[in-house]
Amino acid sequence: MTPFAPSLSTPKLTYEYEVFVSFRGADNRTGFTSHLFAALDRKTIHAYKDDIYLPRGEKVGPELLKAIETSRIAVVVFSKKYATSDWCLDELVKIMECKRVFNQKVLPIFYHVSQPEVLEQKGNFAEIPNGPEDKMNSWRAALTEAANLEGLHLEPNR
Repeated sequence: MTPFAPSLSTPKLTYEYEVFVSFRGADNRTGFTSHLFAALDRKTIHAYKDDIYLPRGEKVGPELLKAIETSRIAVVVFSKKYATSDWCLDELVKIMECKRVFNQKVLPIFYHVSQPEVLEQKGNFAEIPNGPEDKMNSWRAALTEAANLEGLHLEPNR
């Protein structure tokens, strides 16, 4: 018996993308995130980009959820307004589900926000959108789970 045999209960996926980046476009699409995508591209790392891979006229939800499921790694860029977007929070819930179910790697980046701010849901992270209680609870749980992961901290130049 091999000491590191895969679990028979873990679903097997075929990866379509190496990286899925979850970010709040209004905060950093043309700044940090564009530099991140450019760096991944220079290293020939195949990353999902909604403005390239999402066909016009397609429903945004199912296509993005499939992209998350078929990515080897998810990078979550927590920025000041990340938690004000119910779509970002829905993506995060799906990412954390894929971490548990498919053993997907997740790397949080704390971009101009602190890890405790996300973890304790203070400041902008206390202002998640209103919704059904079960949905709001799943958003809060996903924020806590992701903020507890080892990540990168990027602060503005002082």
